[in-house]
Amino acid sequence: MSKLLDDDYRSIPLNATLALAALVVIVAGMKAGADLIVPLLLAVFIAVVCTSPIQWLHRHGLGMRTSAFLALMVLVGFVSLIGLLVVNSFSTFVEALPDIEARLYEHYRDVLNALATSGLAINPEQLSNLFAMEDDGSWVTKLLGELGSLFMQGSIVALLVIFMLFETLNFREKVSLALENPAPSLKRFSEFSLTLKRYLAVKTVISLATAVLVWLSCLAVGVQFPLLWAVLAFALNFIPNIGSALAAIPPVLLLLVSQDGGALQALLLASAYLVINFVLGNLIEPRVMGQALGLSTFVAFLSLVVWGWIFGAVGMLLSVVLTMTLKIALDSHPQTRWIAHLLGPGGQSKASTGDASRPPLERE
Repeated sequence: MSKLLDDDYRSIPLNATLALAALVVIVAGMKAGADLIVPLLLAVFIAVVCTSPIQWLHRHGLGMRTSAFLALMVLVGFVSLIGLLVVNSFSTFVEALPDIEARLYEHYRDVLNALATSGLAINPEQLSNLFAMEDDGSWVTKLLGELGSLFMQGSIVALLVIFMLFETLNFREKVSLALENPAPSLKRFSEFSLTLKRYLAVKTVISLATAVLVWLSCLAVGVQFPLLWAVLAFALNFIPNIGSALAAIPPVLLLLVSQDGGALQALLLASAYLVINFVLGNLIEPRVMGQALGLSTFVAFLSLVVWGWIFGAVGMLLSVVLTMTLKIALDSHPQTRWIAHLLGPGGQSKASTGDASRPPLERE
């Protein structure tokens, strides 16, 4: 008996080394294949969100294929409408960009002159020449190239979503035919799917509410291009800790330098951003999701750095979603549930969180 225990203790460093080596290989593979994995991940998360309305339509008497087709039509119509509005607002923003840039440059010179007159060894002319950009229109070419790449990526994601939704209609039958004992695998997959759909649905609704409130705040304060800033707030709301602050910077700066704005209006808009994100992100979202579906602050920030390094800007947008997906997958299996607890926020005893952290099918 003692020899067996001694062998187990000796195997722990070897297992840890093998696990670390496997993790390094997986991360290197994801980073190398980021161009392929990023559209696939986006398509998977969109498809997961769309499965809930499809099942709701199916429960009300429609066939699965008809429900999937209707859900896709609604999604395409909504995205097309928002896309047209954003493109129109963005084109207006591009037209007004030279005037905005001139006003920003004027305020920048005023700040440099004020610092120079206060006794600091600053040469405004030298610093201005250092940061001056040549007006050769190269940024327009780069912007058009990025928009073209974004359109191609969006088309690929849309096609992947369509095929995934119709592929999931007979997923259970395929698993039943592929495995000798499919019941445990289907049970864990159901637990994982239900929890992930709940998280994505709540996060998407919270982001939509944030976008609507930001749009109303921008209209009330009088900042230009309110729809553009609302879409930006929706996207950056998925980035933990710093996403809300990043979304507030462009409209606040624009209001600060605009002719109709000023320091007071900019302060009001910044306060509105702060209140919106505090109420929705710190009060409503944890109550709706539950403490068991949260992440610790350190893990959330670390996921932002790691996924951003692997997948770039899209990885930063999906950092919390990806980490929560990993946490939910770990929590759905008894042998890895302890890792899911380590990723959680903590602060509660097992007696109070034990039932909440367990998968839905194990709570009875």
